Amino acid sequence: MQQKIVIIGAGPGGYVAAIRAAQLGAQVTIIEKERVGGTCLNWGCIPTKALYQNAQVIHALTRSAEFGVIHNGFTIDMAKVQERKDRVVRELGDGIAKLLHSHQVEYIAGQATFAAPHELIIRPHGGAEYKLQAEHIIIATGSVPTKPPILGRDLPGVVNSNELLGVREIPKSLVVIGGGVIGMEFAGIFSSFGSAVTVVEFMPRILHQVDKDIVGRLNMALRKAGVKLSADMRVQAINQLDQGMLEVVAEGKDHTESFTAAMVLLATGRSINVEGLNLAAIGVEHDKHGIKVDKHFATNVNGVYAIGDVIGGHMLAHVASEEGKACVEGILGLGGHVNYDCVPAVVFTSPEIATVGLTEAETQARGIPVSVSKFMLGANSKAVAMGEEMGLVKVIAHSQTKEVLGVHMLGSHASTLIHEAALAVEHKLTVNDIARTIHAHPTISEAFLEAVLGLDDRAIHAAPKFKKQEARR
Repeated sequence: MQQKIVIIGAGPGGYVAAIRAAQLGAQVTIIEKERVGGTCLNWGCIPTKALYQNAQVIHALTRSAEFGVIHNGFTIDMAKVQERKDRVVRELGDGIAKLLHSHQVEYIAGQATFAAPHELIIRPHGGAEYKLQAEHIIIATGSVPTKPPILGRDLPGVVNSNELLGVREIPKSLVVIGGGVIGMEFAGIFSSFGSAVTVVEFMPRILHQVDKDIVGRLNMALRKAGVKLSADMRVQAINQLDQGMLEVVAEGKDHTESFTAAMVLLATGRSINVEGLNLAAIGVEHDKHGIKVDKHFATNVNGVYAIGDVIGGHMLAHVASEEGKACVEGILGLGGHVNYDCVPAVVFTSPEIATVGLTEAETQARGIPVSVSKFMLGANSKAVAMGEEMGLVKVIAHSQTKEVLGVHMLGSHASTLIHEAALAVEHKLTVNDIARTIHAHPTISEAFLEAVLGLDDRAIHAAPKFKKQEARR
């Protein structure tokens, strides 16, 4: 007899869980009140990366003279930029819908509300409400942009990340409140588009969860690109000025500063999305940080589970997908698992940041003895040939076992390169294992190898002998 699984939310957690459950023989229904693909596809990962690609084209054009390519300038047609972005989103959304259909997943466009632990009230778009029962119900409703308690947050021109994605005119100036991943990606994109960008961050530095050496080098690149950074500042208010301009007033430890711009982006994080679920009626434990789940993603209510952003923690699309697969595998008796110590993450700044495993600060907090090696991209032949010398690779290894514990990258194509490092962390490879692996030349991947060689016992011990041999030649 097929097990019935109902999933609320068709984002990267929900739709991946639905497909995996169907592959394993379950009868699956998925309910989505907005668009298939969720935040990631419609208002997050994908549309921002479409705009990021526009920014990369602009970056190449502004530097073309370095490569002997001379042109007479260019203009940005935001209508066409938005048209391309929307087409990318639409095509990928259609692809997900086809995948669900091909796996015989029932898709319901509408709102789901709990009536009982195993019973939902379904309000389909354009139809009468009805009740739906299931043995297992997975909540995968994601997150929404946080609206911070700042005076003036509702003024015209103050937008969240969803709204900024749809702008038809490039603002001449933009203040970004929040120096996290969302804020820094938009700061880079709109700086490339020609906006004068200022980032105001409450913490002592931007991207405070990223390894400090990586952020230090990124700061240099951002300032070179004209992005102004103001950290350790708490925003007090946003005021309306003449001619539609806005003033952001922020307070530091010993001074107050004002920043003026045509538009203000609120990029202060995301909150769990549980509105309309009626969780109180069935007693599902949750707070502002997320729905409480165990290692199998089960809530305190039997038969009710939760995955993705709605449980807090790593608010990343690929983590939600892994949680979705692990959750249904657990339901169906296969014992799924997610390794949270090996989550690759990427920040699409220019240059890109990519990271996996522990930071140096995290190893210190855990009392783990480590050795650290860094390699600058300025010494990598492919990076120099590409004109992309800004960046580095940092490898953190256990000082005794030589196991690779963390890898942190800044540079061109870091989003692609990080996955070799993810394999190393996931499978507990040592620096010696990586050092024995041939890397093609010339490639940026060699930068990871070079960083690892700085920690390889064989290379360190062989170095004096090598020098003596060289001396005899």
